[in-house]
Amino acid sequence: MTSIVPTESAKMTGPKVRTSAVRTGRAARTAPAVLAPRARLLPSLAAVYRAQLSRARVARIPLLFVATFQSIGIMVLMRGVVDGGAEARAVVAGSSVLVVAFVALNLLAQYFGRLRADGGLDHYATLPVPPAAVVLGAAGAYASFTVPGTIVTAVAGSVLFGLPMTHLWVLVAVIPLSGAALSGLGAALGLLAPRQELATLLGQLGMSAALLLGVLPAERLPGPVGWARDLLPSTYGVEALSRSFDAHPDWAVVGLDLAVCAAVGVLSLAVATWAYRRAAVR
Repeated sequence: MTSIVPTESAKMTGPKVRTSAVRTGRAARTAPAVLAPRARLLPSLAAVYRAQLSRARVARIPLLFVATFQSIGIMVLMRGVVDGGAEARAVVAGSSVLVVAFVALNLLAQYFGRLRADGGLDHYATLPVPPAAVVLGAAGAYASFTVPGTIVTAVAGSVLFGLPMTHLWVLVAVIPLSGAALSGLGAALGLLAPRQELATLLGQLGMSAALLLGVLPAERLPGPVGWARDLLPSTYGVEALSRSFDAHPDWAVVGLDLAVCAAVGVLSLAVATWAYRRAAVR
């Protein structure tokens, strides 16, 4: 005869098995999901760069035209004062780099200031991308946007002042290095400014400094103002471009100016990345 009464071992084992299964199910439901690996720097940088460049392509074209027209207008005005020589080279080089300052410094300071004021940094903070990718991507897009205007200004200035255009290929190095230095400075100003209006003001002041200290010949500046010129990141890009207009440029000095510009660019972008981290966690 088969007994239908559960044995003692079944009475003791059954509830334990069911309780263990319930606990296992609860643990499975409450365990945190495994997050995807954090995106690497270079793919994140490329994605941010493409996104920023596509946005700037439509919104910044009128401003780029204004920046180019402004720089050419300054050269036309200076043509009545400067005849040629080292002063003409300084005017053309400073006006060309001024296009970079207008977009990469002024507009980028306003952009990051608006992002901080509107809470747009919260969106970037939720993305699984390194902070450096956000800063470098935006800075690279704004610096790239200055290429056409800078080339047009340099060519127009060379024609206006009768300067040789043989070594204008130096712009291949001057534009990205000056753009990196000025973009890092603009991003840092926009991220560190406590208010959006102050970020706009700082961007305008930075562009004005690039105008006054870059376009005017260094020999015409007083001593203390000349020291301020040495602290401006775009100065070394202006000097490198100005020396390239010589019949026989001293390439060692040009390379030194570009190296200093690159070092300042790395430092300014590092400060901007730190400022982004600081602003994103607040």
